[in-house]
Amino acid sequence: MNNQTLNFDVVVIGAGAAGCVAAGTAALYGKTVCLLERNDRPARKVGITGKGRCNVTNNCPPAEFITNVREGGRFLQSVLYRFPPEYVMNFFEEQGVPLKTERGNRVFPVSDKAIDIVDALVRYAKRSGAKIIKGRALSFDMTDGYVSAVICQDGTRINCGSVIVATGGLSYPATGSTGDGYALALQAGHTLITPRPTLVPLITKPAYPDLSGLSLKNVRLSMTDTDSGKTLFSDMGELLFTHFGVSGPLILTASGSMSKAPDRYRLDLDLKPGLDREMLDARVLRDLKEFSGRKIVNSLGKLLPKALILPIINLCDISPDTKVDQITREQRLKLVEQLKCFSLYPTAFRSIDEAVVTAGGVSTKELEPKTMRSKLVDNLYFAGEVIDCDAKTGGFNLQIAFSTGFAAGEANQ
Repeated sequence: MNNQTLNFDVVVIGAGAAGCVAAGTAALYGKTVCLLERNDRPARKVGITGKGRCNVTNNCPPAEFITNVREGGRFLQSVLYRFPPEYVMNFFEEQGVPLKTERGNRVFPVSDKAIDIVDALVRYAKRSGAKIIKGRALSFDMTDGYVSAVICQDGTRINCGSVIVATGGLSYPATGSTGDGYALALQAGHTLITPRPTLVPLITKPAYPDLSGLSLKNVRLSMTDTDSGKTLFSDMGELLFTHFGVSGPLILTASGSMSKAPDRYRLDLDLKPGLDREMLDARVLRDLKEFSGRKIVNSLGKLLPKALILPIINLCDISPDTKVDQITREQRLKLVEQLKCFSLYPTAFRSIDEAVVTAGGVSTKELEPKTMRSKLVDNLYFAGEVIDCDAKTGGFNLQIAFSTGFAAGEANQ
């Protein structure tokens, strides 16, 4: 055990996106700031976002941004207007990281390297005067309703004037997101909205394991609530088949729109969104004539990836050995229908360990929206994914971390 005692004005727990911004901002106001991080390297989760490219934010105005927030949009209004995407983009440009805006207003570093964003965040915290200390916060020492100190796992006591909890959620636990902040929030008397996965791969039945690794681009995915019959999501993009079901940007986004158990929904995949059924039928007819005399399983290579041909014709009740000249009109129309509506049936979410974002967390009803300060403990603040706020894919969740981190840091001036 370590009996070391340290003294700081502000302790920020968690050196991720929210924590680095909070620590750097508070330090700029002259506060002595301890940025407490359990990992050897700060901002590890930032380093793996966007497939290692880091989708920093979404280049849209706050009003539009809020429409993409699924939980906590009203609560976040104040901080999103005070530290909007435009400011975040300027922030990273000033830190020496040029940015670019891609499809869907997604913002990435020009280098396509998430490490550049990580380095900028750490550099900002350090240059502002925050001291990064390795350690894991275990509990609070509460005195007269205030947090007087943070007690670390190794016994270190950090006396402080205020605390900002920015520990993240439960997704990607290998990066340090193991729910530490939830335990601290509960100790301080806060209500915890049950953490759950969102923006997460889906287990499907059937799973099509033979398609594992197959990536489809520029396809349209529609999600229907089978109870109400309503289409709740429809978009074009990229989808990835896995051994258990499906993943990829389209699936992650669709999963975030599932407010009920996944088995209530049906996913319909349009493999040829650029063609209506009549046009597609004409295209299929041309291909069948071109491959006259050959087996159907060897005749659809211009329409489909090789791995997808057999599953599709099986769904049409067509034997793989059937010659294209023997395909009936009914079978051909079934083929067209499958190409336009290849259905997947989700049965469950994958583990929260695989979720891009954790939904749930510290109840926003117990936080002041302008400062992220606890309504229960005057010198306690929360920022980032530990709060019950989440949004769609496209840079929105990192922006929430930056905005809430900035608000909490500025409140400690």
